[in-house]
Amino acid sequence: MSQLQASPISFEDTAVAFASRSNGELRKMYALFAAMNNVTLVKTGGGLMKMALKWHLPGTKFLIKKSIFEHFCGGETIQECLPVIEELGRYNIGTILDYSVEGAGNDQSFDATTTEILATLDLAHRSQHVPFSVFKVTGVGEAAILEKVQAGQKLNATEQASFDKTVLRVNAICARAHQYGVRVFIDAEESWFQDTIDQLAYQMMRRYNHESAIVWNTYQLYRHDRLEALEAAATEAAANGYHIGAKLVRGAYMEKEARTATAQSRPNPINPTKQATDSLYDEALAFCLHHVEHISMCAGTHNEASSLLLVQLMQRHGLRPSDSRIWFAQLYGMSDNLSYNLANAGYNTAKYVPYGPVEAVMPYLLRRADENTAIAGQTSREFRLIQKEMRRRKL
Repeated sequence: MSQLQASPISFEDTAVAFASRSNGELRKMYALFAAMNNVTLVKTGGGLMKMALKWHLPGTKFLIKKSIFEHFCGGETIQECLPVIEELGRYNIGTILDYSVEGAGNDQSFDATTTEILATLDLAHRSQHVPFSVFKVTGVGEAAILEKVQAGQKLNATEQASFDKTVLRVNAICARAHQYGVRVFIDAEESWFQDTIDQLAYQMMRRYNHESAIVWNTYQLYRHDRLEALEAAATEAAANGYHIGAKLVRGAYMEKEARTATAQSRPNPINPTKQATDSLYDEALAFCLHHVEHISMCAGTHNEASSLLLVQLMQRHGLRPSDSRIWFAQLYGMSDNLSYNLANAGYNTAKYVPYGPVEAVMPYLLRRADENTAIAGQTSREFRLIQKEMRRRKL
């Protein structure tokens, strides 16, 4: 979109939000979210699905693949994701392929994950509809060693060799991204080894982000110290002539963080209230826009207020909706009212599209179902919008 001001946005516009869905697909979504709106059903159903897969009960994989998997995942392989990538691309929505397999935690699985991430970069290089790749450092290295590094504990020879391999894998991914000019997200993880991940991310930024933001770090703003961390990173980057890539999210490990802090007798790193998290998130948006010459940012959020705020901030700063330094992102299968309406108005928008074998991605899917029921009103919100569009279509 060439004009400075984008089209007015209404996240209540379900005609745009569900434009890609047939009547049959909309009815299927209705049934899925009606089920997910039932907390008891989610809890018991998740356990039953895991058992059925473990016992290889006939038809289980097919049923899962044609229901919850199909809605929230792109496919079992990159090849299977291609129709999803093309369909999203028709509506000017990019795809971020998220290899959601939780590996075995050994060198063989770390190498296999690295190879898979490199394959997503190869696809991004060939496709105009894949603007980012993404990976978790724990997908290519051992969490316990990352934790030990953060704690300042000396590594033995075996551990040091393992950590060195982790750094090499991270570098291989970032070097390929730089070679192709494709952006890559390094996902945020648990606080007890996030500092190690941060330092790896900044090391890669110093190496590869001189012309533009290729390597992006992720900031979980439900942690009260993350805006300070972003500010410090931006100061260092500006002083040393490289760009920061910042993906801003609210966070994904709240209950686990609280439990671990209590168990380890240390302060909880999570903000005391949701309002404090919302305020910090919006402050981070404003900080990034104020420093947009040095910071490229992605608002990874399903929050309508924060999304509208970013639109308003862009307009105040005189930034075009299509400015390549600013992105919005949501999870595939959720918040289509945000993604499709933002893209329709000309804003850079992408969907996180998880993929991998059904059995291996089940932990992700069950967490997603749990999170959706735990987030106050999220599933009900999705369900209400589907109902609204069904009424509009007179279904």
